[in-house]
Amino acid sequence: MFESTHFMKTQDLLEKGLGAAMTKRKVLTDNISNADVPHFKRSEVNFESMLKRAFESEKIEKEKAVPTLITNDRHIEFFKPLDYRDVKPKVNVDYLTTMRPDGNNVDIEKEIVEANQNQMTYNLMIERLNQNNRLLNIVMRTA
Repeated sequence: MFESTHFMKTQDLLEKGLGAAMTKRKVLTDNISNADVPHFKRSEVNFESMLKRAFESEKIEKEKAVPTLITNDRHIEFFKPLDYRDVKPKVNVDYLTTMRPDGNNVDIEKEIVEANQNQMTYNLMIERLNQNNRLLNIVMRTA
C-alpha cells in the first residue's frame, strides 16, 4: 500500500543519501589524512549526478520519447529508464591532477570545505527522516 507513494520514495531517497554521505565522509577523511603523503591521489564520490540522470530518464520514459512495441522476449528496448533504486555511490580516483611537485593532488582546504558541506547535508537528511518518522507515528496513532 505504501510502497508506491511519494512519502516512501522520499524515505528511500533519504536512506540512499545517508549511505552516500557516509561513503563520502570516509573518502574525504582518507583524502585529508593523506594530504602529506607523496604521490597520493585523492578520491571523490559520484552519487548526485547519477541520481539526477536516473530521474531524467524517468521523465523521458513518462513522455515516451521513443515508443516501442515489444512482441517477443528477445526484442531489445530502444530506451530503458534507469531506476533510482539501483543508483549507488561510486568512488573515483583522480589520477589526472597534481597539486604539488611530489605528485599529491589533495587540496586540504577544499577537502575540509567539502567535509563540512557533507556533514551539513547529512544532518539535514537525518532531520528530515526524523520528521517523516514523527508524521508516520502520528498517522499510525490516529488510524
